[in-house]
Amino acid sequence: MWALMPATYLRQATNQDLPEIKKIIQEAKAYLKKQGIDQWQHGYPADEDLENDVKFGITYVLIIDGEIAATAALHQGLDVSYLEIHDGEWLNGVHGRYTAIHRIAMSSAFRGQHLSEKMISGLITISSVLGYKDVRIDTHPDNKGMQHVITTNGFTKRGTIYMAETDAEASPRYAYQLIID
Repeated sequence: MWALMPATYLRQATNQDLPEIKKIIQEAKAYLKKQGIDQWQHGYPADEDLENDVKFGITYVLIIDGEIAATAALHQGLDVSYLEIHDGEWLNGVHGRYTAIHRIAMSSAFRGQHLSEKMISGLITISSVLGYKDVRIDTHPDNKGMQHVITTNGFTKRGTIYMAETDAEASPRYAYQLIID
């Protein structure tokens, strides 16, 4: 007898998804705080950031059996946070044509199921379909879990960037890059 696997795919987020996306981001902020990681603890990402991402069509959600399991933004083109890199360099320079994965978060109901890999794999595929060969991502130096997810998806650490945050001084982030065919 065949066991039915749940349908798993990425799709562009809609305004109807915003309440669930906001909930997932709040859960992720709490999860990071509980681990003692000072990432997303100073107001970012704010509801307005998430609303703008959906408005500009850059938010994607991972759907597992009809439910939103994860969310991320796929920024296309120049990212001001990536213009200055320390202790390394981007393979094709700061002005390369790339996508950047931001605000990736997993619903607490789906955490621990290794679904971040599916999310990142889907975002890499979308980048390729959109004609990009360079994908970048960053994470907090203390966020070992995300660093593991990033490197197991083929990304290479390229250096350190500094992320500006509202009402807080810019904080370091490890920056990674993946060049695809």
